[in-house]
Amino acid sequence: MVRISVILPVYNVAPYLDEALRSLLSQTTADFEIIAVNDGSTDDSLAILERHAAHDKRIRCISQSNQGQSAARNLALQHAQGEYIYFMDSDDTIVPHALQTCLDYIEQTRADFIFFDADIFYEQGAKPIPWNYKRTHLCEEQHRYEGESLLSLMLDKGKHSCVVWALFIRKEYLERIGLNFYPGIIHEDELFTTLLTLQSRNIFCLQQSLVNHRVRRTSTMGTSYSKRNVNCYLTVVDELLRFQNTPVIRKYARYTLDKVFYTAHLIPFSEKPAVLMRVLRSGYLKYIRWKTLLVFLLKQ
Repeated sequence: MVRISVILPVYNVAPYLDEALRSLLSQTTADFEIIAVNDGSTDDSLAILERHAAHDKRIRCISQSNQGQSAARNLALQHAQGEYIYFMDSDDTIVPHALQTCLDYIEQTRADFIFFDADIFYEQGAKPIPWNYKRTHLCEEQHRYEGESLLSLMLDKGKHSCVVWALFIRKEYLERIGLNFYPGIIHEDELFTTLLTLQSRNIFCLQQSLVNHRVRRTSTMGTSYSKRNVNCYLTVVDELLRFQNTPVIRKYARYTLDKVFYTAHLIPFSEKPAVLMRVLRSGYLKYIRWKTLLVFLLKQ
């Protein structure tokens, strides 16, 4: 058994994949496997994976028809043999000591999972994003956090971050709570990470920046909004309230939907009535400020 399973969904990332794999293969620990799921790529991604796999037996390459990142990660989880799981994005890189540092800290603390910071770098032409991935300064190292109070703290400070690539997770905990990624949606990290957090009383933060996160011109968060973006966020809220209708989840709904609907003024006006009707039917209008709603309806 290997200690760490790195799960790497791959879809049309040929310009970045070599760099991502080199950052993994140059880690200071060798005790890990890479489960790369080629999710129906139409560029040279599969050839790059196969070339690296031919030279390093730690890489296992699985191919499937294009089903999205959730399905790719879920498939990889079925094959993971490590005690710990790290979900990496295939256009990011990690620092050379990242996996060893996470392994040492999670074993020392016996956490269900740990979270850490990341740095951002931009592809030429990418639009700046109005947030960062620095939040561990709000916490203390060596302090055990309970999930509901940690989520509430991050929401209150405006620093809730759903990204799975800033987490290092004990596989036994994932299996115990039976958590997978919701298929068929984008922003799937929002649901996964929130459910992961809410069900733990044993979370620790690591005050280090271990990931170099690339913002691309064509990344999910770097392109214009569509009705699908909004509907996927609404599905996340549906599932969270179905899981547990508690004050902290209602706080999450206010925090998230108000931001989503402010940004959603970018969608075509013809699509706005259908989105608004879904909000009304779901009873989610109470989570969106009237000012935000007016921006959504009137601004183009």
